[in-house]
Amino acid sequence: MARYTGPVCRLCRREKMKLFLKGPKCDTMKCPIERRPYPPGEHGRDRMRQGSEYLVQLREKQKARRIYGVLEKQFANLYEEANRQQGITGENLLRMLELRLDNVVYRASWASSRSQARQLVRHGHVLVNSKRVTIPSYRVRKGDVVSLKQRSRELIVIRHNMDTLDRQLPPWLENTGGDSAGGAFEVVVRDLPQREHIDVPVREQLIVELYSK
Repeated sequence: MARYTGPVCRLCRREKMKLFLKGPKCDTMKCPIERRPYPPGEHGRDRMRQGSEYLVQLREKQKARRIYGVLEKQFANLYEEANRQQGITGENLLRMLELRLDNVVYRASWASSRSQARQLVRHGHVLVNSKRVTIPSYRVRKGDVVSLKQRSRELIVIRHNMDTLDRQLPPWLENTGGDSAGGAFEVVVRDLPQREHIDVPVREQLIVELYSK
């Protein structure tokens, strides 16, 4: 399975903003962008000036792709599918990205980052409608119940994330238990995410303009 294996902090520096790819480290002074808020490389400081219209659109696409951990071909295929659907193409694209199983695991605070969420999914810790799914890009649908395996609920890393992460569950997801201790291990997809519920710093219209050229 193809995936990016390089230093993720380099990706944040290239986009000149925190993409929160390493979980809690991004909130500390150890985050490289706090000390070097300019793109990586020998000529990184020279890239601080404003680029062309095409460059601005490209960077917006790269930013979205890196936030969700999607490779170039996957992202292009998602855009083509979003373009065929009814409605606003940019919002359709973000909605499909939000409905990825690894993103749902991240939103539920079971993982500190989307990369950690992908690992949990691949290792078989996540169930969809009581069936194990090991494909991070699996797209959940309205009414689906996403939960952790019974044995996985005792993992130290998951317990630590749930106790320490101050992350609000988006309105399109709902805990299905009576309290945080019981319901936090299971969430249901109440509805499809709307644009106002997607808090990623991406201007999707620029991505549409890029692919429309």
